[in-house]
Amino acid sequence: MIEIIDAKFITSAPNIEAAPVVEEEQNEVVFMARSNVGKSSLLNALTNHKGLAKVSSTPGKTRLINYFDVTFIDRETTEKKVAKFVDLPGFGYAKVSKSMKHEWEKNLTDYISSREQIKLFVHLVDCRHPDLDIDTSVSEFLLANIRENQVILQIFTKIDKLNQKEQNALRQRFPNSMMVSSSKKKGLQKVVATIYEILYEEDKAC
Repeated sequence: MIEIIDAKFITSAPNIEAAPVVEEEQNEVVFMARSNVGKSSLLNALTNHKGLAKVSSTPGKTRLINYFDVTFIDRETTEKKVAKFVDLPGFGYAKVSKSMKHEWEKNLTDYISSREQIKLFVHLVDCRHPDLDIDTSVSEFLLANIRENQVILQIFTKIDKLNQKEQNALRQRFPNSMMVSSSKKKGLQKVVATIYEILYEEDKAC
Protein backbone atom coordinates (compact mmCIF):
# COMPACT_ATOMS: atom_id res chain seq x y z
CA MET A 1 0.00 0.00 0.00
CA ILE A 2 1.26 3.45 -0.98
CA GLU A 3 0.61 6.38 1.35
CA ILE A 4 1.63 10.00 1.70
CA ILE A 5 3.10 10.40 5.18
CA ASP A 6 4.38 13.97 5.05
CA ALA A 7 3.73 17.14 3.09
CA LYS A 8 5.05 20.63 3.62
CA PHE A 9 4.82 23.98 1.86
CA ILE A 10 8.11 25.06 0.26
CA THR A 11 7.55 28.36 -1.53
CA SER A 12 5.38 30.39 -3.90
CA ALA A 13 6.52 31.84 -7.21
CA PRO A 14 4.89 34.25 -9.67
CA ASN A 15 6.58 32.68 -12.72
CA ILE A 16 9.08 30.08 -13.86
CA GLU A 17 12.03 32.41 -13.30
CA ALA A 18 11.23 32.42 -9.58
CA ALA A 19 10.60 28.66 -9.38
CA PRO A 20 12.75 26.77 -6.87
CA VAL A 21 15.91 25.17 -8.16
CA VAL A 22 15.90 21.40 -7.86
CA GLU A 23 19.33 20.43 -6.58
CA GLU A 24 18.79 16.71 -7.11
CA GLU A 25 16.53 14.80 -9.45
CA GLN A 26 13.03 15.18 -8.09
CA ASN A 27 9.86 14.60 -10.04
CA GLU A 28 7.15 17.25 -10.08
CA VAL A 29 3.41 16.63 -10.19
CA VAL A 30 1.50 19.62 -11.55
CA PHE A 31 -2.11 20.08 -10.44
CA MET A 32 -4.19 22.27 -12.69
CA ALA A 33 -7.91 23.03 -12.76
CA ARG A 34 -10.52 25.57 -13.59
CA SER A 35 -11.30 27.82 -10.65
CA ASN A 36 -13.65 26.38 -8.03
CA VAL A 37 -13.22 22.73 -9.07
CA GLY A 38 -11.82 21.72 -5.68
CA LYS A 39 -8.08 21.60 -6.37
CA SER A 40 -6.98 22.84 -2.96
CA SER A 41 -9.42 20.55 -1.19
CA LEU A 42 -8.07 17.56 -3.12
CA LEU A 43 -4.45 18.45 -2.35
CA ASN A 44 -5.32 18.66 1.34
CA ALA A 45 -7.21 15.36 1.21
CA LEU A 46 -4.50 13.47 -0.68
CA THR A 47 -1.82 14.58 1.77
CA ASN A 48 -4.09 14.30 4.82
CA HIS A 49 -2.99 17.81 5.68
CA LYS A 50 -6.01 20.05 6.19
CA GLY A 51 -4.26 23.39 5.84
CA LEU A 52 -1.60 22.55 3.24
CA ALA A 53 -3.26 24.29 0.29
CA LYS A 54 -5.33 27.36 1.02
CA VAL A 55 -8.97 27.06 -0.02
CA SER A 56 -10.06 30.42 -1.37
CA SER A 57 -13.63 31.66 -1.13
CA THR A 58 -12.98 33.79 -4.22
CA PRO A 59 -12.34 31.75 -7.40
CA GLY A 60 -9.27 32.96 -9.26
CA LYS A 61 -7.85 34.82 -6.27
CA THR A 62 -4.63 32.81 -6.00
CA ARG A 63 -2.18 33.87 -8.70
CA LEU A 64 1.02 32.22 -7.53
CA ILE A 65 2.53 28.82 -8.27
CA ASN A 66 2.76 26.97 -4.95
CA TYR A 67 5.27 24.18 -4.24
CA PHE A 68 5.02 21.38 -1.71
CA ASP A 69 7.42 18.57 -0.84
CA VAL A 70 5.49 15.33 -0.49
CA THR A 71 6.86 12.10 1.02
CA PHE A 72 5.47 8.77 -0.16
CA ILE A 73 6.00 5.45 1.61
CA ASP A 74 5.57 1.95 0.27
CA ARG A 75 4.21 0.09 3.29
CA GLU A 76 5.39 -3.27 1.92
CA THR A 77 9.04 -2.26 1.52
CA THR A 78 9.06 0.79 3.88
CA GLU A 79 10.84 2.66 1.08
CA LYS A 80 10.29 6.43 1.07
CA LYS A 81 10.42 8.77 -1.91
CA VAL A 82 9.97 12.54 -2.14
CA ALA A 83 8.31 14.42 -4.99
CA LYS A 84 7.11 17.97 -5.48
CA PHE A 85 3.43 18.77 -5.84
CA VAL A 86 2.94 21.98 -7.82
CA ASP A 87 -0.32 23.87 -7.39
CA LEU A 88 -0.93 26.08 -10.42
CA PRO A 89 -3.33 29.03 -10.26
CA GLY A 90 -6.87 28.18 -11.31
CA PHE A 91 -7.83 29.04 -14.85
CA GLY A 92 -11.21 30.25 -16.07
CA TYR A 93 -11.24 33.16 -13.66
CA ALA A 94 -13.45 36.17 -14.38
CA LYS A 95 -12.70 38.97 -11.92
CA VAL A 96 -9.29 40.04 -13.21
CA SER A 97 -8.24 42.54 -15.85
CA LYS A 98 -7.46 41.43 -19.41
CA SER A 99 -3.80 42.43 -19.06
CA MET A 100 -3.45 40.45 -15.84
CA LYS A 101 -5.22 37.48 -17.42
CA HIS A 102 -2.84 37.57 -20.40
CA GLU A 103 0.24 37.76 -18.16
CA TRP A 104 -1.08 34.95 -16.00
CA GLU A 105 -1.74 32.70 -18.99
CA LYS A 106 1.71 33.41 -20.40
CA ASN A 107 3.36 32.50 -17.09
CA LEU A 108 1.49 29.20 -16.98
CA THR A 109 2.28 28.41 -20.61
CA ASP A 110 5.98 29.13 -20.04
CA TYR A 111 5.99 26.99 -16.93
CA ILE A 112 4.24 24.02 -18.50
CA SER A 113 6.44 24.02 -21.60
CA SER A 114 9.77 24.77 -19.94
CA ARG A 115 9.92 23.03 -16.56
CA GLU A 116 12.02 19.92 -17.15
CA GLN A 117 11.21 18.28 -13.80
CA ILE A 118 7.51 17.83 -14.54
CA LYS A 119 6.67 14.13 -14.83
CA LEU A 120 2.91 14.24 -14.38
CA PHE A 121 0.11 16.71 -15.18
CA VAL A 122 -3.04 16.19 -13.10
CA HIS A 123 -5.96 17.91 -14.82
CA LEU A 124 -8.95 18.20 -12.49
CA VAL A 125 -12.45 18.52 -13.93
CA ASP A 126 -15.74 19.04 -12.11
CA CYS A 127 -17.71 15.84 -12.76
CA ARG A 128 -20.91 17.86 -13.21
CA HIS A 129 -19.40 19.84 -16.11
CA PRO A 130 -17.23 17.43 -18.11
CA ASP A 131 -17.54 19.18 -21.48
CA LEU A 132 -16.62 22.82 -20.85
CA ASP A 133 -14.66 24.42 -23.68
CA ILE A 134 -11.98 25.65 -21.32
CA ASP A 135 -11.21 22.14 -20.05
CA THR A 136 -11.17 20.81 -23.60
CA SER A 137 -8.71 23.55 -24.53
CA VAL A 138 -6.45 22.68 -21.61
CA SER A 139 -6.51 18.99 -22.53
CA GLU A 140 -5.63 19.80 -26.14
CA PHE A 141 -2.84 22.14 -25.03
CA LEU A 142 -1.30 19.49 -22.79
CA LEU A 143 -1.50 16.80 -25.46
CA ALA A 144 0.20 19.13 -27.92
CA ASN A 145 3.00 20.19 -25.57
CA ILE A 146 3.96 17.29 -23.31
CA ARG A 147 7.22 15.45 -23.82
CA GLU A 148 7.58 11.71 -24.25
CA ASN A 149 8.49 11.18 -20.59
CA GLN A 150 5.46 13.09 -19.29
CA VAL A 151 2.00 11.79 -18.44
CA ILE A 152 -1.47 13.39 -18.21
CA LEU A 153 -3.93 12.15 -15.60
CA GLN A 154 -7.50 13.43 -15.75
CA ILE A 155 -9.41 13.31 -12.47
CA PHE A 156 -13.08 14.16 -12.02
CA THR A 157 -13.78 15.87 -8.69
CA LYS A 158 -16.90 16.10 -6.50
CA ILE A 159 -18.06 12.67 -7.65
CA ASP A 160 -20.40 12.50 -4.64
CA LYS A 161 -22.59 15.03 -6.47
CA LEU A 162 -23.55 12.37 -9.07
CA ASN A 163 -25.75 9.35 -8.52
CA GLN A 164 -24.49 5.87 -9.42
CA LYS A 165 -26.06 5.88 -12.88
CA GLU A 166 -24.43 9.22 -13.71
CA GLN A 167 -21.07 8.00 -12.38
CA ASN A 168 -21.25 4.88 -14.54
CA ALA A 169 -22.08 6.95 -17.62
CA LEU A 170 -19.10 9.22 -16.94
CA ARG A 171 -16.78 6.21 -16.54
CA GLN A 172 -17.93 4.86 -19.88
CA ARG A 173 -17.21 8.17 -21.59
CA PHE A 174 -13.83 8.65 -19.91
CA PRO A 175 -12.48 5.15 -19.18
CA ASN A 176 -8.92 6.36 -18.55
CA SER A 177 -9.92 9.00 -16.00
CA MET A 178 -10.22 8.73 -12.23
CA MET A 179 -12.96 9.95 -9.91
CA VAL A 180 -12.69 11.38 -6.41
CA SER A 181 -14.64 13.06 -3.67
CA SER A 182 -12.49 15.01 -1.23
CA SER A 183 -15.36 15.54 1.20
CA LYS A 184 -16.38 11.85 1.23
CA LYS A 185 -12.78 10.53 1.03
CA LYS A 186 -13.61 8.49 -2.07
CA GLY A 187 -10.94 7.45 -4.56
CA LEU A 188 -8.10 9.19 -2.72
CA GLN A 189 -5.92 6.16 -1.98
CA LYS A 190 -6.20 5.00 -5.58
CA VAL A 191 -5.06 8.41 -6.81
CA VAL A 192 -2.05 8.39 -4.45
CA ALA A 193 -1.07 4.91 -5.65
CA THR A 194 -1.49 5.90 -9.30
CA ILE A 195 0.64 9.03 -8.92
CA TYR A 196 3.35 6.98 -7.19
CA GLU A 197 3.29 4.35 -9.93
CA ILE A 198 3.60 6.95 -12.68
CA LEU A 199 6.47 8.73 -10.93
CA TYR A 200 8.50 5.66 -10.05
CA GLU A 201 7.62 3.01 -12.64
CA GLU A 202 11.10 3.36 -14.13
CA ASP A 203 12.66 2.59 -10.73
CA LYS A 204 10.66 -0.63 -10.52
CA ALA A 205 11.82 -1.66 -13.97
CA CYS A 206 15.48 -1.33 -13.01
